[in-house]
Amino acid sequence: MMRSGNPALRGEIFTGAASRGAAGAMTIQGTVNKTLLLLMLTVIAASWTWARAAAAIPFMMPAAILGFIAALVTIFKKEWAGITAPIYALLEGVFLGGISAVFEQSYPGIVIQAVALTFGTLFCLLLAYKSGLIKPTENFKLGVVAATGAVAVVYLLSIIVGLFGIRFPLIHDSGPVGILFSLVVVVIAALNLVLDFDFIENGEAAGAPKYMEWYGAFGLMVTLIWLYLEMLRLLAKIRSR
Repeated sequence: MMRSGNPALRGEIFTGAASRGAAGAMTIQGTVNKTLLLLMLTVIAASWTWARAAAAIPFMMPAAILGFIAALVTIFKKEWAGITAPIYALLEGVFLGGISAVFEQSYPGIVIQAVALTFGTLFCLLLAYKSGLIKPTENFKLGVVAATGAVAVVYLLSIIVGLFGIRFPLIHDSGPVGILFSLVVVVIAALNLVLDFDFIENGEAAGAPKYMEWYGAFGLMVTLIWLYLEMLRLLAKIRSR
């Protein structure tokens, strides 16, 4: 079974895909094209929020919540991805533009650094994957999935205890432990890209239906957005010292 730490790209979604591909088959190039379109939509929405700065901040949390709902709909109704994935990209763009403006106000220049590191990581890992330098073996996949799950549990617990006014010590601070934690999370998020590349490649090989190009692009966007946010957190911790 193909695995991905990204919940949007679970291994079982391609099971029996070849028999469902009457409307056309998924291709890597098609997925790349749709990923670029989703990126463009995200940047457009983010630019809108960024240009309005403080006036757009009230839109951030509603956009994040609606984006989460759009993501869930996409995951459970993947055949709708051609509609829900662009909606997700636009909503997340609104949120990213706002949160980026907040970070930029505190740490000038941090956004361009985070963007450069995010896409630099994407291209380096894609090159490493295509060259065979990194091979997503079953043990590799299991390790990344387990690490991703552990990070999700830590963040969930942090949110829950935060509702009671309790703050997780160390990991959210700018001390050595906090920076190390963010660095580890960045590495885990980056390694999910490798699993996503492998998953999409296997989807083409399995003859997945055409709409899975949108779904694969959506999965990559989920990972890229997570990676970008973690880059922002890491850089903020480093610069606040």
